[in-house]
Amino acid sequence: MISIHEISKSYDQKVQAVDNVSLEIYDNEIFGFLGPNGAGKTTTLKMIAGLLSPDKGSIKINGIDVMENPLEAKKNLSFVSDDPNIFLRLKGIEYLRFLADIYEVPAELRMERIKDLGRRFGMSKVLDQRIQSYSHGMRQKIILIGALIHNPPTWILDEPMTGLDPSSSYQLKNMMREHADDGNTVLFSTHVLDVAEKVCDRLGVISEGKLLFVGTMTELREKYHDDSSLESIFLEMVGEDQFSPFAVDEDEANLI
Repeated sequence: MISIHEISKSYDQKVQAVDNVSLEIYDNEIFGFLGPNGAGKTTTLKMIAGLLSPDKGSIKINGIDVMENPLEAKKNLSFVSDDPNIFLRLKGIEYLRFLADIYEVPAELRMERIKDLGRRFGMSKVLDQRIQSYSHGMRQKIILIGALIHNPPTWILDEPMTGLDPSSSYQLKNMMREHADDGNTVLFSTHVLDVAEKVCDRLGVISEGKLLFVGTMTELREKYHDDSSLESIFLEMVGEDQFSPFAVDEDEANLI
C-alpha cells in the first residue's frame, strides 16, 4: 500500500511541479497515473520511490516512511525510470547480478528469476552482451528484469511500456495483473489511454501538479456524465492544448 499525504515539490521555488497531492493506492490494485507531459507524474513517482524529497508532506510504503527510513522503504519497492540509459558498460547478466547482490537475493533464487524473466521478455540470448549494444526496447527490458528480480510487494513504473515490442508489453501487463492479484500494489504512469482504461483498477489524473481525479473509469464517466471516448473526457479535464501527449498505441491496444 502507498500512502501519500499533502506532498508538494518545486524546482524553482515559484512553480509547483507537484501541488499538495494526497493519495491512497491499495493492495490488490493496479493504479494508473495519467497526465500531460510536465504534469507532475514523474516527479511524484520519484518522490514515492525516494529519489526526490518533497518540500512538504509525507509518503509511506507499506507503513514505512520513505523519508525517515529510506533503505527499509526501498526494500519494499521496485522503480523503473522512464530513462533506460544506465550502466551501459556492464553486460546484461552483470547488471542483474549487481542488483541481486544489492537486494540480497540468494544465488539459487536469483538465477531462477533471471531465467524466468529473461524468457518472458525475450532477453535470454543477449544477457552476455553489453547494455550499450542494446536497442532502446532491450534496455527497457533489462531494467524491468533488474527491478523485479527481488520481487518486491510494490512496483512503481514510469511509462514502462515505452519502447517495448507488443509481445513484451503483453507480458508486462499480465505480470502486473498477476502481481496485484497476489495481494501487491502496482503504480504506473502511462500516456496510452486504452491501456489505462483496460488494465487499471483505478486511475488518477494530474495536470499542472494538481490531482484532478481519482477513481475507476466508471466513476470518471459518471462524474462527467459522458459516454464518449476517454480522449474526449481528458480534453475536458486538462484542456485541448495539453492533450497532445495522450495517444492510443494500436499494437498495445490490440494485445489487451
